[in-house]
Parts: sequence; structure tokens; C-alpha cells
Amino acid sequence: MKKIIYFLLALLLSLMLYFGTKAYYYAIAYEQYTTELISHKGATEQAKRQLSKFAKSILGDLYNDETKTSLDAIKTQQTHAMKEAKVFTSYFMIALVLLLLLSYFFMSLRKFTIVGAIAAMIALFFGLITPILMVTIHKEVDYLGDIVLSFESKGIAGSITKLWKGGDIVVALVIFLFSVLTPILKILSLLFVSFFIKNKFAHNIVNFFKLIGKWSMIDVFVVAIFLVYLTANKGDVSRAEVEVGLYFFLAYVLVSMIVSLSADKMLHQKKTNKQK
Repeated sequence: MKKIIYFLLALLLSLMLYFGTKAYYYAIAYEQYTTELISHKGATEQAKRQLSKFAKSILGDLYNDETKTSLDAIKTQQTHAMKEAKVFTSYFMIALVLLLLLSYFFMSLRKFTIVGAIAAMIALFFGLITPILMVTIHKEVDYLGDIVLSFESKGIAGSITKLWKGGDIVVALVIFLFSVLTPILKILSLLFVSFFIKNKFAHNIVNFFKLIGKWSMIDVFVVAIFLVYLTANKGDVSRAEVEVGLYFFLAYVLVSMIVSLSADKMLHQKKTNKQK
């Protein structure tokens, strides 16, 4: 029975990696297709399109608008990429839930904590590298229509790099500290406590674990600040679109909270048994 459980856990972890990779691939593809479409919404491109429409209205079927045909093909690919990214993200979440349920009901609390911490690390990894938010700043211009002035699509890791290179070092360090470093340290502390709970250094790890646990809600706070920071602008109109990277990061936040409670309960049981 144990071998079957271990096999299923390994299978689910492998599926999480596979689904996460596919979701990342399609999210990047969606970003690339969107970038290509946005490149056709500048002032010059829009002026050309207006001329094409004028020519079409005069010449009718004699005029072949190759640009429109090309854009329609890109839009089809863009829609497909976004759909696939969401599908594989859903598969990832299903595998994650099954993994947690299987390990919780059929394994010890210690092993559940280990499995949950590994799952949280996987979710965090994809949450950091996958695009999390797409923001476009556009403006309605007479005779030209909707002109895109700025376009950004970044994940947390990419945004930290851009902020650092752009001179926003403080913001970059804050996001790195609470969205990258703190989550990694939290997961490593959970794994360390789980593996070395009987070790003589366990008490020191307990104190460190409690310190890290105080920052559990910082992850949610950072996501909110991150979204506000990206969508903030001083003029024109912005349009924000949440991408699948946000769901991976939120999955990490939820799983890490569950695993933190599990580890806390495990440490409490150890302390109670020792007193007896």
C-alpha cells in the first residue's frame, strides 16, 4: 500500500512539473503574440490601417488587405495560447489538490509537511517565472482610433530585474525580499524542521520557523502592492489583464499557509510527547 501511495505522490509531483511547464510555455507564447499585435497599434500602424480601410471602401474586393489577414491569424494563435495556458494551470491546481489530499489522509503529519513544502516550492517557482500581469496604456486619438502608448507583461522575477536596471532599487529589493527570499527561506525552514525534528538543533529551528511564520501574509500583501505598482500611471487609460503566473503564486501562498499550520502542529505534538 505504501509503495502505491509513494508512486502516486511521485506521479502527481511529476504531473505538476509537466503542467506547470506547459502553462509557462503557453503563457510566454500568449505574451509574444500579444506583443506582436500591440506592435500594430502604434500611431503609424493605425494610420496605415485607416488608409487600408479607405482603399477597401473604394476598391471593394479588388483590394486585398494582407495586414488584416495576418493580424487575424495572430489573434487566433493568441486566443489558443491563452486558452491552453489556463487549461494547463487548471490541471496543475487539480494535481496539487490531489497531492495534498493523498498525503494528508494516507501519510504521517511529518511526511505531509515534507510533501506540502515540495509542492509549495514548485508552485513558487512557476509563480516567479511565469508572467503575472499584462498592462497596456492606450489613448483614443481622433481619426486614428485606439493608440497603444505602452505595453508591459512581466513575471515577478522579470519585474525585479527591470526595476533594478531602471533605478528603482528600493522597490526591487522589497519585492525580492518578500516575494523571493522570504518564501524560499520559509519553505527551507519547513523542510529542515520536518527532516531534522529529532535532531538536537530542532529547538533553534523552531524559533526560526516561528519568526518566518510571522511573515505569512506578507506574500499576499506583496502581490497586492505589486499589482498596484504596475497598473499605476499618471495619465491616459490603462488596461490590466491578470495572467496565469498570479494563480501559481497564490497557490504557493495558500499551500505554504497550510504546511505552516501542519509544521506548527507537528512541533507542538513533539513538545507534548517530550513532556510526557
